[in-house]
Amino acid sequence: MSELSPELRSLIESGPLAHLTTLNEDGSPQVTCIWIGLDGADVVSGHMSHKRLVQNIERDSRVVLSFSAPKDPGAFLIPYAVLRSSATIEGPSEAAWELLDRLAKTYMAHDATFPAPRGPGYLARYKVERISGVGPWEAKPHAFKS
Repeated sequence: MSELSPELRSLIESGPLAHLTTLNEDGSPQVTCIWIGLDGADVVSGHMSHKRLVQNIERDSRVVLSFSAPKDPGAFLIPYAVLRSSATIEGPSEAAWELLDRLAKTYMAHDATFPAPRGPGYLARYKVERISGVGPWEAKPHAFKS
């Protein structure tokens, strides 16, 4: 498991919209934009229905999360992170709604409540195996400056 650097943890906590890639039953990729957060050392996301991405993770735990960071003035490339992970699904429970309600304060407004009715959902937990991208979380940072 790869440890998340303070810079990467800070980026995740800032609320980037993440692209989650799972594998469909036929092996084709399924990409969904999701909210992500942190729970200890894990990246997590909440899902209020047993939809395709939840079913895909239950069948095949191999996933990739990718998201960009704010532009770094003077940098040639916009920083981004790619997290190759092994995912598990927990639930159904109200933990998913509680996570989404917490994340609504980051993704929507500081006083927002998650707009779906409170109820059971599914919590996805991502154990990060490899981190790549462009930024201070990368093992070998790019030296691209303009």
